[in-house]
Amino acid sequence: MAEILVERGASRGDCVHKIVSKYGIYFNILRERTITPSGIFKWFSKEEVEVEFSLYPQLGQGLNIPAKQPQSIRQPAAITENDDDDPNLVDFEEKKKQILTAAGKDPNKVFRQKKEQEDRETGQQLILDKLNEIMEKQEQISAKSAPKQDHPSLLRITQMLRQNEFSERYINGMLDRARKELPLETLDDFNAVQNQVLVWIGESIQIYSMPPRDEGSSGFADFDAPAGRIMALVGPTGVGKTTTIAKLAVVYGCGIGSAERPPLSVRVYTIDTFKIGGSEQLQKYCEVMEVVPFGIINNQLELRKEIDMYREETDLILIDTIGSSPNDPVKLGEMKALLNACGSKADIYLVLSASTKTNDIEHILRQFEPFNYQAVLLTKMDETSTVGNIISALAEKGKPVSFITNGQQIHKDIKKANVVGFLINLEGFSVDREEMEKRFPVVQADKFV
Repeated sequence: MAEILVERGASRGDCVHKIVSKYGIYFNILRERTITPSGIFKWFSKEEVEVEFSLYPQLGQGLNIPAKQPQSIRQPAAITENDDDDPNLVDFEEKKKQILTAAGKDPNKVFRQKKEQEDRETGQQLILDKLNEIMEKQEQISAKSAPKQDHPSLLRITQMLRQNEFSERYINGMLDRARKELPLETLDDFNAVQNQVLVWIGESIQIYSMPPRDEGSSGFADFDAPAGRIMALVGPTGVGKTTTIAKLAVVYGCGIGSAERPPLSVRVYTIDTFKIGGSEQLQKYCEVMEVVPFGIINNQLELRKEIDMYREETDLILIDTIGSSPNDPVKLGEMKALLNACGSKADIYLVLSASTKTNDIEHILRQFEPFNYQAVLLTKMDETSTVGNIISALAEKGKPVSFITNGQQIHKDIKKANVVGFLINLEGFSVDREEMEKRFPVVQADKFV
């Protein structure tokens, strides 16, 4: 026997709405009566409608099919392609419309909203499924491409390289080489790893060597040049070109720095006519040295004339140039045209301050490429505590370094660059200097003692 249920509401429609909300649309109303409040509550309460109903007993709760037509109802899941004209389904749809109408709702609107909701839910689910699929694939790709945790020794080396401001490209190159070439027993010995990385850093530093000198030339071994060698310094404003020219003139023109090196015949020219006091400062240095002639160049014709006149009788011609911003292509072009008077055999040095930021160094190296500079001359090494930025930038551009200056003393603070000099300035590294000097020997004649 079917269970009899009761529902109360403000009206029959209200009762039907509650029944549909709780049990679905498949039910059978058995009896309806009006409830009138009595006693004191009748003044404060309204009449209510009470409905007794039963759910269709064969299909269970939630499938409330009217008792009068149980044979005409089947579950929607059983609908097939040939059910469109089934009169039982027509009765089923009509019954739903009647119930919704009795509940005060527009059946067509309800059906339309339900269809739209189903469409939205279907579309949303498709999107979610696609996103989940993409995320799963991305996780799989990430899992395959994610680098394995490095050995503790390599993690420590990475930190030390960053501390010295090596570029990330340079660091990654070192780590890739270490992973490929160092066996596990070496990685377990941090000192061995550190020494090997120092060797690799040293190998990446190129030291500029001048072309061999002609026999009978008055040039010295650390100059290694035929008579009439021309050295021109170019670079940004404020990097110390003029002071460096003076230092080179003292070292070579006065023979200061080595008892074994006799003085060379040196001439100094400046085309820095726009810097106030620039030419006067250099002229005073030359006057103090007495043996070094000085001249001011105003144009390409004058420079060509001076070179042709004195090149055969001069061992070294030093040329100081206008400081040019790497962001001023017009001035750079004018300077390049003027230096063409020196000929193709002139040595062009790009002067860089060692304290320049890594990104700026890379920009300067790139902007001065049209000068075809043979090497880089580093100044102000005493003003920086890190050299990784210089090493990595020059290594990545394949540029050698020639001289290094590290102070304001004209007669003293300049020396030929050497690999060990860079390595001992690396912070945090323990450098076995004797061992590194065996690996990267410094030619005695190249030293400024």
